[in-house]
Amino acid sequence: MPTVKDVAKRAGVSVGTVSRVLSKNTTVKQPLKERVLSAMNELDYKPNLVARALRTNRIDVIGLVVPDITNPFFAQLAKCIETEAALRDHSVMLANSHDDEQTERKQISALLDRAPRGIIVVAAADSGTLGYETNVPIVSLDRRYDGYPLVSTDHSHGSAAIADHLHQLGHRRIAYIAGPQNTEVGRLRKDSFVTRMTQLNIKEDPVELQIFEGQFDYGAGEDIGRTILAGPDHKRPSAIAAASDQLAIGVLRAARDLKIDVPVDLSVTGFDDISLASLVVPRLTTIRQPFNKLARTALLRIFAPDSTADEIELEGELIVRGSTAAPRQPDHLTL
Repeated sequence: MPTVKDVAKRAGVSVGTVSRVLSKNTTVKQPLKERVLSAMNELDYKPNLVARALRTNRIDVIGLVVPDITNPFFAQLAKCIETEAALRDHSVMLANSHDDEQTERKQISALLDRAPRGIIVVAAADSGTLGYETNVPIVSLDRRYDGYPLVSTDHSHGSAAIADHLHQLGHRRIAYIAGPQNTEVGRLRKDSFVTRMTQLNIKEDPVELQIFEGQFDYGAGEDIGRTILAGPDHKRPSAIAAASDQLAIGVLRAARDLKIDVPVDLSVTGFDDISLASLVVPRLTTIRQPFNKLARTALLRIFAPDSTADEIELEGELIVRGSTAAPRQPDHLTL
């Protein structure tokens, strides 16, 4: 197996120069750097990352803790973080909290033992602090991890945009399926949707709003969707807004099984714009979270912990697809 000395000999430089190239020292001039990299490639040299970690007290790894990697939203977010980290010559070490705060603390502690460059946490719930201080930068993403900087989408703005969209189409009987209220994301999306619908509700043109709650998953959306749609036609809502795409896709499944045409008889909206949202039939109207920008901003907060604000909100985008349309008939309330 080739060593640093072998690389130095092949490149015609000192061992110190090779070490500086490996540590990405900017004082090495480009021609010299290219000679070293060429020699490494010719010899198929692989740096000893463990030894480097012992010298520098850190490794070129970003820790990432998510509630559940099987959730398409977190999987898509993790992929973007991995891509952005690779652009900075870092890899990602992934851990699942399984939506459990105690497991989450253990996973973060285990990652800290490996001296990563930083850790990004998508919190299991509205968690407390880790419980002890560390010099490793920690950033919370999407969900707040108390005591650490937060990078998220503006959930309030997105939910209000969905409310405006449905109201402008003419929907006045609307059901909203909220996410779990033990997370700030779930509460923000629900409260903002309800607040905006309340503002739009006037005596001359009233809005009837029903609220339901479930987990951010397909099964909850299907079960709640069946409950909502089980009533007589004249009392059924003409639109269902869901707090996540998974919930909304579950509603689409329930509507299909009940032979309710979307969007002719029912409009459905989601939130997140996971990849599946553009593949289901009909394609889902939703709020697109800026996945790449979220990942990039969180990593910038890791690499320059003192250069940005402690709370950064990015704006989502309303994506109108085939799951929403004007109601079949004027949507007056039936009292």
